[in-house]
Amino acid sequence: MTTPGDLRPVDPVDRAHLTGLSRPSPPIHRYAPSEHLADLVERYWIPVWSLAEPSTQSTLQHPVCLVVVSNSYARLYGVARGRSSVTLEGDGYAVGALLTPAAGRLVLGRSVATLTDRWTDLTDVLPPRHAALVDEVRAAMDRDPRDPAAHAAAVARVERWLESLLPVDEQGLLVNRLVTWLREHPEVTRVGEVAREVGLSERSLQRLVEQRLGLSPKWLVQRRRLHDAVEALKDGTTALADMAAELGYTDQSHFTRDFRTVTGMTPGEFLRDQPGGAPSTLG
Repeated sequence: MTTPGDLRPVDPVDRAHLTGLSRPSPPIHRYAPSEHLADLVERYWIPVWSLAEPSTQSTLQHPVCLVVVSNSYARLYGVARGRSSVTLEGDGYAVGALLTPAAGRLVLGRSVATLTDRWTDLTDVLPPRHAALVDEVRAAMDRDPRDPAAHAAAVARVERWLESLLPVDEQGLLVNRLVTWLREHPEVTRVGEVAREVGLSERSLQRLVEQRLGLSPKWLVQRRRLHDAVEALKDGTTALADMAAELGYTDQSHFTRDFRTVTGMTPGEFLRDQPGGAPSTLG
């Protein structure tokens, strides 16, 4: 069973959260999963907030499903094609599991294409023997949502449920490898390159990604590029024209159009809202 000493805090590069000076984030505790669940869970995240005014948090979701148990709802989220947002109010917390690409179908029991841009109540997909999971996670967190012991108890309860989904099937392991490889190869901008890497035809790749993620391989490539862009903009050391070229765009205007379409901001607007602002040389 997970204990406070077992929880391993992690600090991943924040490529998805569209934070800035005008869009601050509440404190978020992030933890690695138990080793035997690495094929099902990327990490857990636990934000805790106490707000005088509502705060809207926006993200470019990773290409995975999410499990979220908060003090007011419990949901399984499919992948959001565009920007996803949630408004936080008052005092609250959430216990989230960033699943792997393989895991959504195993949790849902069918193709996750039915959940694209949607969510379903977590209680509707829990098996009977785990029906009390939501109440038990809340019981652990309600005592003191900032206590690492509460985090350990909540994560342990989620992990007992996820263990029941093991072992991950071969197609699940393949789509996990595919998404990891794409993330690690920013030079890849064509679907054909992805198909060759995993030994599939483009048509078979299309079916695999639609079944496991609910979207297309082309969307995967675009989302990886936008995540790379968010990371680079937060770093703030590269001129926008150079950044566009490094991301594989034909010109800066194409990069600006893609970024604004999905985030609602131009790269320059996002950059100027980062701590320290944007030097004029960055465009």
